[in-house]
Amino acid sequence: MHAYRIDGLAAETFAPLFALDDEALRAHGMRRVVADSPTGYPCRVSLQDASPGEQLLLLTFQHHDCDGPYRASGPIFVREGAARAPALRNRLPSMLATRHLSLRAYDANGWMLQARALEGRDAEAAVQELFEDPRVAQIHAHNARYGCFLCRIERD
Repeated sequence: MHAYRIDGLAAETFAPLFALDDEALRAHGMRRVVADSPTGYPCRVSLQDASPGEQLLLLTFQHHDCDGPYRASGPIFVREGAARAPALRNRLPSMLATRHLSLRAYDANGWMLQARALEGRDAEAAVQELFEDPRVAQIHAHNARYGCFLCRIERD
């Protein structure tokens, strides 16, 4: 088994944004939303789905900051008042299991080596398979249908 680690994003990065009004958020390309289902709003800080009625921000986040053609940003959700998830070691967040995923494997220089599209229930096997390649330093998980960046899975 290949060891890996997943960290939530730092809550303090996003906390000041919740004080902005809707007009100021829109001016920065962000939106305030309210979860209306138990599985449609994956928080990138807590690594959990928001519960119905919780407020979140939907914003663009640069999740692959590399010097090359695979530099990327995409949408993420952040729950208001979310606490940063404790580091997950050798286990995937449960929010991945309910989604159709895109897994993208990168080397230490940010070059994409492989990619997979699969159902979340098959993600653990795919992560292990991708880490069989010793050049893979990290895997990015995205919601394949809506494009949201869900988490970075780093070789531990």
